[in-house]
Amino acid sequence: MDAVLLARIQFALTISFHYLYPPLSIGLALALVVMEGMYLRTRNPLFLKMTKFWAEIFGLTFAIGVATGIVMEFQFGTNWAGYSRYVGDVFGSPLAAEGIFAFFLESSFLAILLFGWNRVGPRMHFFSTLMVALGSALSAVWIVAANSWMQTPAGFHIVGEGANARAEITDFWQMLFNPSFLDRIHHVLMGAWQTGAWFILSVSAYYLLRRKFEDFAKACMKIALVLAFVSAMGQLVSGHASGITVAKYQPVKLAAFEGHFEESAPGKLYLFGWLDEKGEEVRFGLGFPGMLSLLVHFNPQAPLPGLNAFPKRDWPPLNIVFQSYHVMIAVGMGLIGLSVLGIFLWWRGLLFQSRWFLMLLIPAFLGPQIANQTGWIAAEVGRQPWIVYGLLRTSAGVSRVVSANEILISLVMFTTVYGLIFLLFMSFLFRKIYLGPSDGKVSE
Repeated sequence: MDAVLLARIQFALTISFHYLYPPLSIGLALALVVMEGMYLRTRNPLFLKMTKFWAEIFGLTFAIGVATGIVMEFQFGTNWAGYSRYVGDVFGSPLAAEGIFAFFLESSFLAILLFGWNRVGPRMHFFSTLMVALGSALSAVWIVAANSWMQTPAGFHIVGEGANARAEITDFWQMLFNPSFLDRIHHVLMGAWQTGAWFILSVSAYYLLRRKFEDFAKACMKIALVLAFVSAMGQLVSGHASGITVAKYQPVKLAAFEGHFEESAPGKLYLFGWLDEKGEEVRFGLGFPGMLSLLVHFNPQAPLPGLNAFPKRDWPPLNIVFQSYHVMIAVGMGLIGLSVLGIFLWWRGLLFQSRWFLMLLIPAFLGPQIANQTGWIAAEVGRQPWIVYGLLRTSAGVSRVVSANEILISLVMFTTVYGLIFLLFMSFLFRKIYLGPSDGKVSE
């Protein structure tokens, strides 16, 4: 393996591991706002119990997310010095804003959220919960803005030449609201809210099946099911909007998403298949002719540029992009169906009595995590071979003074440490879930 590939693998490992936690904390933060708001409105102590229980899990998730996120940012200066030198003036701005306007806000009120129950008034505590939720969402805003700029760069110009060339911001707001930002932040937030909602649903279903904390679990499930349904519907809308944006600004990525090779022809929409790059076809697939063109242009006969319209050196790794994209779509549609089914059972008064449905909910918390991970894989690998689309190739962004052996050693170390962190996190998480919401008691 060369240094470029190892640097990419290391960054993929660190960001994939890190991205297990921010969506969960963003989703849990929204649920905390709803639960504590219900407590202030009704003064029902059950809602207070719910808020305290999920706040502890939020605190654990937040701590791991911060620790893993710091490591990820250091890699820009170690493994990706070429990238940092070329676009650091642009990319650094949203990262700095995230630290100042989002992380600072979130962490400032976190202590009150976790430890201020008997030290501040109920309204002040609720305000702190609201600020933590706002801060967690703003963190996503700035990070997605930076990443979206890499997908659809705007608001900059290039100064200098050759090795001294670098990008500078000419319009901050144009850089921030680059063409793909609004669609992508909508999509990311909907995914995060689903992550928190389905996690709450899974834990609540576990309690109901074990006949423990039943009032608590039922109340949690009602709130989480509404959040899951609303965010799943929002995810469907934002996903379609993102696809239209990709078709306009990154057509080669869209062609890879659906295995569309013809230079200019109506595009098929595949449910599944195996993309044969040499044969330039999707094998063993089930596709609907013209459906991709219908979704993009609202016309099934509208031609779309295929992979053959672009030089092969600009193609991304096709099968990885194709499979990860379709896994994301399949999981997302499955979660929509499951949320609709839950709403129907609730309407019929069968939600808490349907053991088969509760059993489906327990593993369902994995769905948003899988969709989040595969969605990022599709988006990031689909951008290759560009680290900044159309501007800087990935091979030019890697550090020249860091050897492959050095990256490999650090990769092994990170993998080991992250594995231990994950085991520690799961141990604390399972213990908290087992003990439940009421003073360490296992049953009510």
